[in-house]
Amino acid sequence: MNPAQIDTVPSGRTWDAGDYAAHSSGQQKWAMALMDRLQLRGDEAVLDIGCGDGKVTAQIAALVPRGHVVGIDQSRQMIEFARRNHGQVANLTFELGDARSLAYASQFDLVFSNACLHWVVDHGPVLAGIARALRPRGRFALSMGGRGGTATVIRVVESLIQQDRWRDFFRGFEFPYGFYGPDDYRRWAQEAGLAIDRAELVPKDMVHHSAEEMAGWIRTTWLPYTQRVPESQRPGFVAEVVRAYLDAHPADVRGDIHVPMIRLEIEGHKPPRHDSNRS
Repeated sequence: MNPAQIDTVPSGRTWDAGDYAAHSSGQQKWAMALMDRLQLRGDEAVLDIGCGDGKVTAQIAALVPRGHVVGIDQSRQMIEFARRNHGQVANLTFELGDARSLAYASQFDLVFSNACLHWVVDHGPVLAGIARALRPRGRFALSMGGRGGTATVIRVVESLIQQDRWRDFFRGFEFPYGFYGPDDYRRWAQEAGLAIDRAELVPKDMVHHSAEEMAGWIRTTWLPYTQRVPESQRPGFVAEVVRAYLDAHPADVRGDIHVPMIRLEIEGHKPPRHDSNRS
């Protein structure tokens, strides 16, 4: 592990940007499927909230060659990684920023976010910031873990952390994710002065081609659990999660491991007479 790629974000979670980049192909695939729905003209100004390692943001920039894209992330090392690997793209910039306090006013035609907002419990400030950041008639497209998402993994992990070896590390632990549904977003969007065009829970099949690949996904995205465990014991904890998951959900005949996911996908727009006082 390269210490230069390790980052502790304000929430106390530690990200390894390089490791995440190597184990987030599923998130990348789903992000571009959502982008394909948007039928961009090619001249839009786009904000990508939670840009992570920057590879999806760079793909968005390629779709708007006459526009520009800003990618923001709360993790300084994610931003530095993105700049190193995608900073040569002329119409793309990366900035340190928090989804809960967006500092933009009527600057964007599209606000996009993928695999980020389930890390936020209170989405009200996020939507208020999106409303401020959008130009009138601007659009937003969001994809995140939705209600009921990753239930098979959660059941395995919650059972594991009750075992004697791990129990002490999880005293006082609270479920860290905001997994919501379309009804939640319709209410919050209305409060922010935004209009919802589509709100849907979408089943997805995440496929890992080996136990090692699944371990990489657990290691890089289940940080609220793994980082409760002392660093020296984390590899053993991750290995136990994978082993317990395979006991309950064996690989298929090809050796592929399937994790049923549920994504909350939201598409909407800012009405032309948006009331800025609501945000």
